[in-house]
Amino acid sequence: MTSEAPELTGIPDRLDTVAAATARLLHTAEHLQDADLVDPSLLPGWTRGHVLAHLSRNADSLVNLLLWARTGIETPQYASAFLREADIEAGAPRPLREQLEDLAAASERWLSLARVMPADRWPTPVRNRAGGEVPATRVPWMRLLEVEIHHVDLNSGYTPADWPSAFVDRLLPVTVADRAAAGGPGFTVRATDTGYTGVVGEPETEITGSAAALAAWLIGRSPGTDLTGDLPPLTAWK
Repeated sequence: MTSEAPELTGIPDRLDTVAAATARLLHTAEHLQDADLVDPSLLPGWTRGHVLAHLSRNADSLVNLLLWARTGIETPQYASAFLREADIEAGAPRPLREQLEDLAAASERWLSLARVMPADRWPTPVRNRAGGEVPATRVPWMRLLEVEIHHVDLNSGYTPADWPSAFVDRLLPVTVADRAAAGGPGFTVRATDTGYTGVVGEPETEITGSAAALAAWLIGRSPGTDLTGDLPPLTAWK
């Protein structure tokens, strides 16, 4: 039995998790007004409309990766970085009704294709937009990241404290590992609610707080005012 076996057996549950996260996102978006979409999101330079348009196009981009895995025919996540940005800019000014219909339809296209993916195709390697090779089993996590993090970016009442504990339990160590790989200042993080401890580089200080607060700070979604310790400056990740 290969190391992918546990990943394969957990896929239906992971798809259910993405579906639940998407339902929460749509619920938040449905309570917006057209005028709200031109207001700033938590991402510099992006309105709420940009965030919603990106979430729709991201779902379609991950359809491309699933098609690649299923057919064996290389299908890039995005045709180009230029077209990715152009699609987001073109979609951002649309009225709320169009945004909601697009997001719901794109999310369902991705989820429907994922639910019928043959089991033997999930381990197929594909490449993300940065060029990194990952097995298709990673794609549900890629979508969950987009939905949960950009839900916060909508700046509409959903915060890192609302993230499900299972999501935070995976996000925090993944983010610590990513920060360690990227280099920069060294520090230790300790989650006061879960007991998790992680190390980035050569630690010079310890930063403590809830697991969700630590994860939000590490990915640039929080200034860390709810944390304790000497916080080094971090670059935001989009």
